[in-house]
Amino acid sequence: MKMVKLEAVTKKFGAFTAVDHASYTIEKGEAFALLGPNGAGKTTIVRMLLDFVKPSSGRITIAGLPSSDPCSRRQVGYVAEQLLIPPYLSGFEYLSRHAAFIGIPGKEVKKNVDRVLETVSMKGEEGRRSAEYSKGMRQRMGLASALLGDPALLILDEPTIGLDPIGIRDVRNILEHLHDQGVTVILNSHMLSEAERTCETAAIMVKGKILVKDAVNAIVKDHETLEDVFFRYLGQVK
Repeated sequence: MKMVKLEAVTKKFGAFTAVDHASYTIEKGEAFALLGPNGAGKTTIVRMLLDFVKPSSGRITIAGLPSSDPCSRRQVGYVAEQLLIPPYLSGFEYLSRHAAFIGIPGKEVKKNVDRVLETVSMKGEEGRRSAEYSKGMRQRMGLASALLGDPALLILDEPTIGLDPIGIRDVRNILEHLHDQGVTVILNSHMLSEAERTCETAAIMVKGKILVKDAVNAIVKDHETLEDVFFRYLGQVK
């Protein structure tokens, strides 16, 4: 089953083309990395998937539904690069409010909050105010909120940026666990080594164009790393 499909998707902001005829598919259960330097168009694609902005042309579907259809987003969890949790809320309050917002019945809120806290290894920390959390703890809370609706598709926009090695390892372990459970993961990142460890497939995007999309072990050949391949493609774009 195709979880995500982009067909010749273009997004223009005035005279500037942020995404230029991007086409690819992501299968159900796939761990996919969208890679590129800052300004490549990665976040614009994520925003179009979530219908925050509309494509100028082309078509996007999620599990067969147009991305413009609100029903397509009922099975999507999203973690933004800049996660804003009100500092006066405890982790439990934040997750409980999010659970109510997405329609989880009141009597089931605590059970679901406890479940996602266990998944992201934050059980026991939910009573603290978010102002007391480290960046890594806030990232885990963001993951927890994205998982409350049992999403079939999880989209993460630069989830490890600014994290220390322990935080990066923790996020990686959580993503591997979710992938093992059959969740489709889209990792939008410029952290090439993490993408190589975590994802099965990857696309390299530069200046709005998808230059290659394939299995990571097909992109990386011989003794190369994904970073070597990335900079080779980067050098081909003027």
